[in-house]
Amino acid sequence: MKKELNKIAKDINSFLLRFLSMQKKTDLLAPMKYGLLPGGKKIRSKLVLDVGKIFRVKYKNLVQIGSAIECIHAYSLIHDDLPCMDNDLLRRGKLSTHKKFGESTAILAGNSLLTIAFEILSDKKFQVDDKIKVKLIKLISECSGHTGIAGGQYSDLNFEGKKIPLKKITEMQIKKTGKLFSFCCMAPAVVSKNNKYLNMLGKIGLDIGLLFQIADDLIDYSGNTKKVGKKTKKDLKKGKATLISLLGHQNTIKYGNNLKFKIFKKLNVFGKRSNDLKNTIKFILERQM
Repeated sequence: MKKELNKIAKDINSFLLRFLSMQKKTDLLAPMKYGLLPGGKKIRSKLVLDVGKIFRVKYKNLVQIGSAIECIHAYSLIHDDLPCMDNDLLRRGKLSTHKKFGESTAILAGNSLLTIAFEILSDKKFQVDDKIKVKLIKLISECSGHTGIAGGQYSDLNFEGKKIPLKKITEMQIKKTGKLFSFCCMAPAVVSKNNKYLNMLGKIGLDIGLLFQIADDLIDYSGNTKKVGKKTKKDLKKGKATLISLLGHQNTIKYGNNLKFKIFKKLNVFGKRSNDLKNTIKFILERQM
């Protein structure tokens, strides 16, 4: 898994560096690159590649989709780390973008990365039909705004210090994390024009995103700051609404394992073609152990 993730990270970062080098030079490029590169494990991009294999989508096209997703993800992290949000000083083992460049610059860099994602998907070198490009941009927009990442972050902040029921917590986490994972799973099917499985893949992506968030919360609960690359044990201090705060540590692990088996059952329709995707899902959950 590590070897595969390293290759994907290398290819995605190479694409992003080339794409950004073709942009008009501005003072925001440095903080944009800082928040974007070298980036994390590229798990979202790995999902795109895994689903792409199922539908035999060209690797080059999958890398371009993954690059757009990484820009959206980086934008969300830069904004999440801001003092008015989660006020995190570390990200991926280095200072958060706002600590390095200042708060206003970080906001503008995040905004710019959000729009760069749409440029990547609408680029003339992206060799898919224009109708497909429009569909991808519409989907990724819905996953990024008030019905997705932004809406999820709003609920996350609004739920702090409150007793929130299970359904509300999972809805919030699906918006905050799951919606972008849903796009990762749907995008290759959109490109291959395989609409038969589109809704199913969208729901699977939501579940994978929820699983990822569960693992993330477990890492925060018991992880080491130096090893993780960001401050841990902060959810409890801030009174964050998580499954751990509601169900407890051990029951949350059980919830995650049950969710994994539920996802695997759905993926059986693809037979052996889904093996890479299943391995990635296992990695997502087990990275906290």
